[in-house]
Amino acid sequence: MNVLLRGIQAVAVLAVLLAALALTRADGQPGAAPTDGVALAIVFDTSGSMKDPVPDGAGVMTAKYRIASRALEAITRRLEAFASGATSGQPRKIRASLITFRGNSAFESIPFGEFKAEAFRRWVKEYSGPAGNTPLGSAVRLGAKSVLGSGLTHKHILVVTDGENTVSPDPATVIPKLRQEALEKQTAVSFHFVAFDVDARVFEPLKKMGATVVGAADEKQLNTQIGLILERKILLEDEEPPAATGKKP
Repeated sequence: MNVLLRGIQAVAVLAVLLAALALTRADGQPGAAPTDGVALAIVFDTSGSMKDPVPDGAGVMTAKYRIASRALEAITRRLEAFASGATSGQPRKIRASLITFRGNSAFESIPFGEFKAEAFRRWVKEYSGPAGNTPLGSAVRLGAKSVLGSGLTHKHILVVTDGENTVSPDPATVIPKLRQEALEKQTAVSFHFVAFDVDARVFEPLKKMGATVVGAADEKQLNTQIGLILERKILLEDEEPPAATGKKP
């Protein structure tokens, strides 16, 4: 009888262990197994300098925030087509957020969750204009917190900004810590910066850390650069892994 009881107990313990393994993600944290899909946080610069004008698609001087808003609408259409399968023939899972600036802080204007195109269109429609500082580091950190915890296989931060960080922390101090956190979770996160009407060399330290850094002087260049990042970096079926900047402990 004791032998039978011990056998039943052993089977029960084995079942619990198997269940625990099944509920452990590839990043080593409790939860569901990784799901194929894209986790994307878009950092959209709403600082006061975005009121300054640059040439639009027709060469007319137009406030940068209006041009960037149109670019965000284009991003929304591209994500919508990708999620529906209109471009590849196979629907894909996308979770996304929109990070903006509020005073000296970063703010989730659209909370991270299942991508809903209408939420982004509504935000653009209701956006009243830029003001305040440029807390890029805080915005990147806020976006990364969501994508790193998403459980999706592909994790990206896309930043559209017209200036350097003006409120601590700086992205150059934030990104290494985020990469280390990703390594500890056995995953990776990619960073993409579009320098709009600002010399891309400002972000050279981030490029050396493996971030994508491109420049855009007007509306045509902005749309081209964002389109290339979406097509070649974020929405690829077989994307290149982000550059490694550290070793797992």
